[in-house]
Amino acid sequence: MMSTMPVEYREEPCRSALNRVKGMRFGWSLNPYMGCVHRCTFCYVRAFELRAERPFDDRYGVSIRVKVNIAEVLRRELGRASWKREPVAIGAATDPYQPAEGRYRLTRACIQALAQASSPFSIITRGPLIVRDIDVLTEAARRADVSVTFSIPTLDEDVWRKTEPSTAHPRQRLKAVQALTDAGIRAGVGMAPVLPGISDRPEQIAAVVRAAREAGACGIWTNLLFLRPGTREHFMANLQRDWPELVPEYEELYRRNAYLGAAEAKPVKQLVSGFAKEFGVRDRRLNRLRPEPEPEQLGLAV
Repeated sequence: MMSTMPVEYREEPCRSALNRVKGMRFGWSLNPYMGCVHRCTFCYVRAFELRAERPFDDRYGVSIRVKVNIAEVLRRELGRASWKREPVAIGAATDPYQPAEGRYRLTRACIQALAQASSPFSIITRGPLIVRDIDVLTEAARRADVSVTFSIPTLDEDVWRKTEPSTAHPRQRLKAVQALTDAGIRAGVGMAPVLPGISDRPEQIAAVVRAAREAGACGIWTNLLFLRPGTREHFMANLQRDWPELVPEYEELYRRNAYLGAAEAKPVKQLVSGFAKEFGVRDRRLNRLRPEPEPEQLGLAV
């Protein structure tokens, strides 16, 4: 069951803002908060919490670290001569637009710092609060490549309520997609994670893809559930509560690896790409704001 303990917000300064990332499409990550009140049953961050010997069960998400000085630290790091304006991913470990952002506005301040440094960045979130920051996102997109992904794995009410106990309704996220794309900001949808036997039926996937197209999404992608230690224990406990008949199937599917093989993953990804083609979801680069060109350095006449 979801924890009913009150959320503690710990205001703690940080020594660094940017984190070097290896093996990903982006070189750096940025997380203004650590811990997430969304408490999704499938959250992959629980695995990292276990490795760090921190609570990964129902206690995860009841203590949030607020990096109160992160924008100031980020400006210093972006101002270094060694900074090469590599892509930065905001929200790789915790949602940058969880409710605390309404009060602390740290994500907004970080976007402003990245914009001032003309540094490219991407955001992944389940938080419609991001529409508050359309003004700073628009300014940032004029200076560098900016993209936003809204995590919307399902529109099924029952699945959403059971697996995402504290997130905004998926339809609210779709409204945010529409608001950003209307403003010229590149916004897409990530169907992640799709849950085998729970949210992978063709009609469920088609509903998300169609809704993403109607909201003006620039693209859509998907991943299936990962069950690393930490995530696995918590998810399986919730599966036993909500879909006990599926427990044997999951134990078999994830018996050897935390990741599903191509035989299981490929059909779902093909469904998503097929519906995306059918409904006309594509990367509409011409419809988004383009960074302004760098000033040309003219040579001296001789």
